[in-house]
Amino acid sequence: MENLKEKTTKGLFWSMMNSGTIQLLNVVIGILLGRLLSPADFGIVGVLTIFTVIAGNLQSSGFSQGLINMKAPTHRDYNSVFWFNILASFAIYIVLFAAAPLIAWFFKEPRLVGLSRFIFLGFVISSFGIAQGAYMTKNLMIRELTVSTIAALLISGTVGVVLAYKGFTYWSLAWQQILFISVLNIGRYYYTGWWPTWKIDFGPIKGMFSFSVKILFTNIINTVSNHILTVVFGRLFPLKDVGNYTQANNWNTKANSFISGTMSQVAQPVLVAVADEREREKRIMRKMMRFTAFISFPCMFGLALVSREFIVLALTERWLESALLLKILCISGAFMPFYTMYQNLVISSGRSDWYLYCNIAQIVLQLTIILLFHRLGMVPMIIAYSAFLIVWLLAWQHIANRLLSITLMETLRDICPFMLAAALVMVVTHFCTTGISNLWLLLAARFVMAAMLYFIVMKICRAKILDECLQFLLGKLKK
Repeated sequence: MENLKEKTTKGLFWSMMNSGTIQLLNVVIGILLGRLLSPADFGIVGVLTIFTVIAGNLQSSGFSQGLINMKAPTHRDYNSVFWFNILASFAIYIVLFAAAPLIAWFFKEPRLVGLSRFIFLGFVISSFGIAQGAYMTKNLMIRELTVSTIAALLISGTVGVVLAYKGFTYWSLAWQQILFISVLNIGRYYYTGWWPTWKIDFGPIKGMFSFSVKILFTNIINTVSNHILTVVFGRLFPLKDVGNYTQANNWNTKANSFISGTMSQVAQPVLVAVADEREREKRIMRKMMRFTAFISFPCMFGLALVSREFIVLALTERWLESALLLKILCISGAFMPFYTMYQNLVISSGRSDWYLYCNIAQIVLQLTIILLFHRLGMVPMIIAYSAFLIVWLLAWQHIANRLLSITLMETLRDICPFMLAAALVMVVTHFCTTGISNLWLLLAARFVMAAMLYFIVMKICRAKILDECLQFLLGKLKK
């Protein structure tokens, strides 16, 4: 038990370092690119995201998560998934290469033909490292994942910024994506030391198929759910408007991915390890939910508070239209890490069927909302979409109750104190700083005041999560 607790704590620490450092680098790179490129440049690349992510889902077909969910995967299992990924990625690329003119026709943008064919090479390159990535996640090699990802971000981000400065416009974003995947794969091979063999055996694939195919369909549904607005906006609005939404959504995703990424790299392996001990799994799940709430609500509500100042100072006033969109998205973004926790619980329990059905219902309802609200314009649609994402967590909570007997009241007791504390802090900070006109001073004042108030509230309320975090950090500093 202590070994798992220590491993989990270290995993969370390195996972947080990983997500935090990655998002910090993403912030720097995103600011530089945002200053050098136009909303239309981001829009033309943004409309292709749904295709690249769905292609990535198809190439791995849920088998990487199948590997992570196995108690003790062997070389034969990893080798089988490796070769399947390679074959699937080449087949998918051929289809998308041929479909490039249709994609350009749908979005009424001829430049998408060549651009899409180049960007789609990214998931072919990615296929060579998926098995190694699953190996690192399964063995909680979070520190190694951190180093690999940071190296990939630094190299690809530097090249992207230089190309943007040289006038390569949206092609700088395309090259950034390709280089990131390539460098990340090099790191995966270096740290795992795992290499495939030519003895190709798809037997393990057949054994994982029943579980993994449900994960595949669910991942595709999740991708459609996460990017459906970009597709709709790409069809209905000019690329400039799509770029403003893409920019707002990127910053929202960067922020909530810090928490989601921290938890996702640890949650599934740990929950799988204790899957046979129901009460212990329930305690771990609830504690992870509290930790998620402790971080997510102040981070996301805080970004919503400073969205206007941040956008104007970081990206200049030409991106001002994205500030309101970012504020709205951040409210629902605070709840997105809980989706990660619930989904990891369902997957670790082997119930990929529930995972699939819940996501199918979600996308059907989301499409209904889009049909009802799209005529009202971009802002009302995003408000309705965001409100639905918050409410739909109740469906996932119901599944958690079925699996671990975690009641709604228990969940509310775990997360509501942090949500209310963060909301109160942001409201107080907003009214105390409204008289500051200088944007730099306003941003700094709101950041410092909100952080201090949240810390004070947590200490007054004697939040155990805060004390445990401080003890762990002090222990690290003493070493």
